[in-house]
Amino acid sequence: MSDGDSLSKDSLFELEFMESLYQKLPKDKKVMTLLAELYTAYGKIDEGLSLDKKIVRMNPNDAVANYNLACSYSLKFHFKESVAALRNAVLLGYKDFKWMLDDPDLEPVRNSSFFNELIEEFGIA
Repeated sequence: MSDGDSLSKDSLFELEFMESLYQKLPKDKKVMTLLAELYTAYGKIDEGLSLDKKIVRMNPNDAVANYNLACSYSLKFHFKESVAALRNAVLLGYKDFKWMLDDPDLEPVRNSSFFNELIEEFGIA
């Protein structure tokens, strides 16, 4: 089954619209962020991760961009990279620790020793 077959008409329209917009505005951070979120929501984790990496390369001091990158790495089970991106996010000012502890995208990494070390390092809990 192709990705188009697994998405509803509305979801497919939304995704195709954002991909089209991204083609026209390839450096627009908002467009890139929305498209990365859609990719993740629709199970296109590799595509979302690729965009999240690009967003962080363009905006390395953006705490939320680093947080989103951590989520994408977590969903790919790349725990060292996920925790490194989370560490960057916190150092850059990310403070929504309750969400960090509840975010379903971070569930895979939360069960790792890397995450536990991060929690201890920053006194999060």
